[in-house]
Amino acid sequence: MKPLTLIFTLAVAAASLAPAQPAPTPPAAPGEVGIAERLGAQVPLDLVLNGEDGSPVRLGSLIDKPTVLTLNYFSCTGICTPLLNGVVDVLNQVQAQPGQDFQVITVSFDPKDTPEIASQKRTNYLKVIHRPFPPTAWRFLTGPAPATRALCDSVGFMFKAQGDSYIHPGAIMLLAPGGKITRYIYGISFLPADLQMAILEAARGETRPTINQWLQFCYSYDPNGRGYVFNATKAGGAATLVLAAGFLALLVFKKKPRVKA
Repeated sequence: MKPLTLIFTLAVAAASLAPAQPAPTPPAAPGEVGIAERLGAQVPLDLVLNGEDGSPVRLGSLIDKPTVLTLNYFSCTGICTPLLNGVVDVLNQVQAQPGQDFQVITVSFDPKDTPEIASQKRTNYLKVIHRPFPPTAWRFLTGPAPATRALCDSVGFMFKAQGDSYIHPGAIMLLAPGGKITRYIYGISFLPADLQMAILEAARGETRPTINQWLQFCYSYDPNGRGYVFNATKAGGAATLVLAAGFLALLVFKKKPRVKA
């Protein structure tokens, strides 16, 4: 095989392993778990959920400022607690002012979660925030399955039940005032600078494609551990192909030394 042909073959193989930018898709089919980004889409503002005191809350009445949306369930023994702890850590450091520049809304997609449980969760998390943080700036909402499922589908958050628990991804979403989805941030820990920038973008209604796609590429969802594990085979294969292509390109295109007369 000629060097140029080999380089082209390796490049195509590497591209097939590279993470693709997710496109909007219909609601998740049963059995799927993950996130299908829906940047620029609108969350359903007419959804009615339950506030911490049990009173009905229309979602659209809450999203009047940049909003960090987290989707969890309160009896989760997997990544929900580390994710919410990561939210607390970044809230303690971000420069934006809670209640003024942004707010946080956590919605449980487990219909068994009650307003009483949500209220206790909010109290527990507000206690570990070390800066002035008005309680109204972080809402913990519950609701019936059709309402919470509709919210999850609107942001492309795909989960499934497994016994009394759920398999689900870990991420937070940014919403602009009015409910437009502007940003996804993956993982269970977050950088203050990333969140600060995402809040400013949401305030302007600007959508920003996700730059960090390594979670979807180098990490695979582990249903048993309910978390993301490093996929060494996929990452190593891609790295090997890229390095091999670069080495062959160097050999082919390297300038031959001139022979002195």
